[in-house]
Amino acid sequence: MANAYGKGTANARLGIEILEKGADYLTGRMPVDERTKQPGGILHGGASVLLAETLASLAGAFCVDIARESVVGQEINANHLRPVSGGWVTGTTRPVHIGRRSQVWETRIVDENGKLVCISRMTLAVTDRPARATSTVPLP
Repeated sequence: MANAYGKGTANARLGIEILEKGADYLTGRMPVDERTKQPGGILHGGASVLLAETLASLAGAFCVDIARESVVGQEINANHLRPVSGGWVTGTTRPVHIGRRSQVWETRIVDENGKLVCISRMTLAVTDRPARATSTVPLP
């Protein structure tokens, strides 16, 4: 279901796949290919950040009542630690803080050998969804 949710978005265009959801984590992967490399032939840092934000945002959405609330990114940072020139990178996000109005998630992205490529931290704001009108009949 999570993969279908990303259809027609940057997630799908970059080949991001959600692999596993656990009690306190979400894991996904992304190919390192012509869609995600920078001109120097290695994984683009922005693509790593997109993977991290995708995972943290989706995980955050699982932690709220989606009928009443949504989560939106407030801040994200990333440290790019190791270049990757091909294959797949896999990210796992875990909560650092789940509050009533904010969440903080840490995402670790590794290469196919399990070596740390990028570490990211993201803050999400928890916002109320607008109330839906209960009637379409104009009031007098």
